[in-house]
Amino acid sequence: MTYKRKLIEVALPLDAISRESARDPRIGRGHPRTLHLWWARRPVAVARAVLWASLVDDPSAHPDRFPTEEDQAEERRRLFGILERLVVWENSNNAEVLDEARAEIEKSCGGELPNVLDPFCGGGTIPLEAQRLGVSAFGGDLNPVAVLISKALVEIPPRFAGLPPVDPSARAESGLKTWERAQGLAEDIGYYGRWIRDRAFERIGHLYPDATGPDGERLTPIAWIWARTVRSPDPAWPGHVPLVASWVLRNKNGSQKVWVEPIIDRDAKTVSYRIREGGEPAYPRTVTRGKGVCIATGAAIPGDYIKSESRAGRMGSQMMAVVAEGRPRGRVYLPPIGLKEPCPPPWRPEGRNPKKLTGGTVYVYGLDRWWKLFTPRQLVALTTFSDLLAQVRPVVEADAQATGLADDGVQLRAGGSGVTAYADAVLTYLAFGIDRCASMWSNLTRWNSAGEKLQHLFGRQAIPMVWDFAEANPFATMSGHWLGQVKWVRNALSAAIDAGIGEVVQRTAVSRLREVPMSVVCTDPPYYDNISYADLSDFFYVWLRPNLREIWPEETATLLTPKSEEMIANSYRAGTKEKAKAHFEEGMARFLRQLA
Repeated sequence: MTYKRKLIEVALPLDAISRESARDPRIGRGHPRTLHLWWARRPVAVARAVLWASLVDDPSAHPDRFPTEEDQAEERRRLFGILERLVVWENSNNAEVLDEARAEIEKSCGGELPNVLDPFCGGGTIPLEAQRLGVSAFGGDLNPVAVLISKALVEIPPRFAGLPPVDPSARAESGLKTWERAQGLAEDIGYYGRWIRDRAFERIGHLYPDATGPDGERLTPIAWIWARTVRSPDPAWPGHVPLVASWVLRNKNGSQKVWVEPIIDRDAKTVSYRIREGGEPAYPRTVTRGKGVCIATGAAIPGDYIKSESRAGRMGSQMMAVVAEGRPRGRVYLPPIGLKEPCPPPWRPEGRNPKKLTGGTVYVYGLDRWWKLFTPRQLVALTTFSDLLAQVRPVVEADAQATGLADDGVQLRAGGSGVTAYADAVLTYLAFGIDRCASMWSNLTRWNSAGEKLQHLFGRQAIPMVWDFAEANPFATMSGHWLGQVKWVRNALSAAIDAGIGEVVQRTAVSRLREVPMSVVCTDPPYYDNISYADLSDFFYVWLRPNLREIWPEETATLLTPKSEEMIANSYRAGTKEKAKAHFEEGMARFLRQLA
């Protein structure tokens, strides 16, 4: 068999690919990234371009058709034009562009399209883009969170493509609209997300009271801003003092700065807060790189003292401000109010979070179990929304049955597409909504003063300490609320592709190569100790496991994500740097031998 050179081996329109890749982080609605966080997700444009250019012949591979360099250059320019159109995000579901791209793959492959395998599929970008190009897409990953995300992108949407929603309100209008791709399922995610929201409000809405505006009006809070506190080591001040990294609440171009002013009562030995607009904060930050200063006396608060107080359970928190909804789409900043403490939740996520982590971890502050990354009210909210998944299931099944879907009892994981499988799919995506909320409803969530919004805790691939944090209102209508997170999931599903063969399973890379032989292998392999995926993803897994254990029992079989076989040079896990290096390099060598 004569090998034919591929386009990627000769030339690519790098400017066009780079331009679209630079846009990737700014693309919001419908981007696969918005379905569920996965770290180091590669730009869609790069995956699409690399795959297509690896499957399409370079003109130099056909001297019979393109005998001269000029002929080859002209044909290459034509292929570049196709690729430049293909990588544009807005063409992701453009049938004309995709058909043109698929025709070139078929031409280069003699009409028999290959399988494409990504044995380190992570968030599923490569299998998804392979499926978009019309080839059979296979993925594998050891991490169950990655596998579930990839299944939700690759396997589930084609299963229910073209179906109208099953919710009664949309069903009444079903004759007025054509439902493309998985838009019907996406519509149901929104509908049943609202069902859950309404029942959750009945149960815990009293924990999130309205605020009182400057004119006595009732306002819906977006977030409550808290400062962590420790007892001052200075005997002259017996009370707690705040550890604040920033006093600023609004720092937006074209608007006056809004900030918190601490009021120090030296007689009562207390610190209270008021809201100021204009000017600059009256006090500097009181904590920098884990070392603090007593705002009342100026005494140093050593980092080791802060850690020991926190590990001993003596670190507290104090509300500094309330951010409420203004009109239209504005923000109103108010002084702190009292909030009712909830009863303990019926359950909480267990398991230890990482003791060491590239980029930082809160373990050293005694936040050594996953449930400790949440306030009591946040735990009540997340467990309440999680428990309602089981209660919405019979509602989904009854509505799906009323539409005529087969009530065959076959689950989604068994290949079903009837009532049971449809309910499995709805609950899977809603569980992703809860995961999105977990990263926004944490005591490590920041308030973004430039954007005037909540910022999820994974600003980088780490779990660093946050001193002044924002507690979201699940029932608000701006920034960080439940329906907003469901909307991101819904939009990603609505834009998903509607056809093609896709399969993602939980396997080691070597095992997956053996299962799908003779494939085009396209992957972004792990690199030494760059990202501790298993450690980080446990943050989501401890919520996914109880929420999806009945639907995806194999993927949620372990208490935490697998660690020992993860291909990473983790010195802490291996014992020494040399052993960690050997573990990674030997694992990669086994993979490459199997690949060869």
